[in-house]
Amino acid sequence: MERLPFKPEGYNFWKWHGHNIHYVEQGKGQPIVLIHGFGASAFHWRYNIPELAKRYKVYAVDLLGFGWSEKAIIEYDATIWRDQVADFLKEIVKEPAVLVGNSLGGFTALMTAAEVPEQVQGVAILNSAGQFGKPGEETNENLEETFSQKFLVKPLKEVFQRVVLGFVFWQAKQPGRIQSVLTSVYSNATNVDDYLIESITLPAADPNAGEVYYRLMTRFLLNQTKFTLDCILSKLSCPLLILWGDLDPWVGPAKAKRINEFYPNSSLVHLQAGHCPHDEVPELVNEAIAEWLSSLNLNASPQSI
Repeated sequence: MERLPFKPEGYNFWKWHGHNIHYVEQGKGQPIVLIHGFGASAFHWRYNIPELAKRYKVYAVDLLGFGWSEKAIIEYDATIWRDQVADFLKEIVKEPAVLVGNSLGGFTALMTAAEVPEQVQGVAILNSAGQFGKPGEETNENLEETFSQKFLVKPLKEVFQRVVLGFVFWQAKQPGRIQSVLTSVYSNATNVDDYLIESITLPAADPNAGEVYYRLMTRFLLNQTKFTLDCILSKLSCPLLILWGDLDPWVGPAKAKRINEFYPNSSLVHLQAGHCPHDEVPELVNEAIAEWLSSLNLNASPQSI
């Protein structure tokens, strides 16, 4: 298949809240914005961008802290990427678009569509991150901390986390380790190649990458109960396409079925692939997205033609 050329220097950059944001832009027509998953970048859509750009205006954006976007030292949570994509739609795309996201990118797409429905005409998710809330579950963020928790337990816990996660990050950014992880989540590892591995190792070499990883692991990944799928889906108003790699060892097809049952205006397509079906079986994903978009009868504005 035709593949997006790998550029170590990146493609295009946009300044958002003082931070450099990387994105790829190709094609003409109805705009589509592709959003990568955790640890990946716009280059993970290498087999989707050229093909979809034959019929649509395709953007692929690097979320803040990932890929070729700036490794900003900030407090990360899901609203950061939601606001980034919402502003990307307003300032770069400049017209309503369809959002397509894998893993963390899928969750970001859902949050963005729920927040700015006038900017989003549809959402397609591939093995999306996010979890449904549990009955009676409450976050403990507002509980008052005791003196010992604030000045003894918390600082010691942070030191321990920094040591452990520092080692984990050093290990995780090694090419051999990256290849091993990718091979475990691709049911067919044919596309786990040097291109893909380099697109992950280069951003990881950034001087701030280790600190960003620490903040993501401690502030975001370990505290996801604040934003649940049922809460977000309840606010969604656009068509939803659920593309799911059923062989994903991290999030199986039961989650896709639950999303489909919870949100009536959705279509579910099962794929024999792992966690990243857009890169493992790109021809099937491209075809499914194109067929779904055709069924929506969306009309591109004059500025995108």
